[in-house]
Amino acid sequence: MSTTTDEAAAPDGRRSEEAPRGVVDLRGVAGPAFTVRYPVDAVVVVSGLPGAGKSTLLRRWSAPDAGPVRTVDPRAVHEACEAVMPASLPYAVYRPWARLEHFRLLRSSVRRGGPLLVHDCGSRAWMRRWLAREAARQGRELHLVLLDVGAATALDGQRARGRHASVRVFARHRRGLERLLAAFTRHARAGAPTPVPEAVSVLLLDAVSRARAAAVRFGPGR
Repeated sequence: MSTTTDEAAAPDGRRSEEAPRGVVDLRGVAGPAFTVRYPVDAVVVVSGLPGAGKSTLLRRWSAPDAGPVRTVDPRAVHEACEAVMPASLPYAVYRPWARLEHFRLLRSSVRRGGPLLVHDCGSRAWMRRWLAREAARQGRELHLVLLDVGAATALDGQRARGRHASVRVFARHRRGLERLLAAFTRHARAGAPTPVPEAVSVLLLDAVSRARAAAVRFGPGR
């Protein structure tokens, strides 16, 4: 796959990249830690299977030295809804309300402006398209970071965090991600249009390059 980033040494010793454009495939690429740079008002969606390391990457990227970065994680909405519901009430009963609250939070966060990181499974194309339209209305770009770590690594990640997606939910997300990754493979082989035209860039990371993506910066290039 083609890469459009140009790595250069940063003051902290990491590699610093220009804002990516198009498909940037760093899977299997070893090397030093690097910083990903996006426009100051970019909406960056971090996707992957449950347990793939999305939350870990988002925590790293939203560290205090990253600047005023807002993060939207559906898990936080889930927990907020759970806190005000009776303990005996199953989550399935109020899941629609939690999802509605998540969409409201996403929309208000996009409209508020400023850099935004979004935690998403990535298997729902309609979700990306909706978010891209909301961002475009504000003159903002949508960028996608896709974690391709494989099902076994993702399941290990679930065990490590002590929180498990159901077999049905995991299988659904796995099918969606596999279809998306297969589309990227076809894109690379045939030079076909990107399977996610709603995103200005797609950064593909695996377990190796995920660990290298040490930080994110929002603002002008070098």
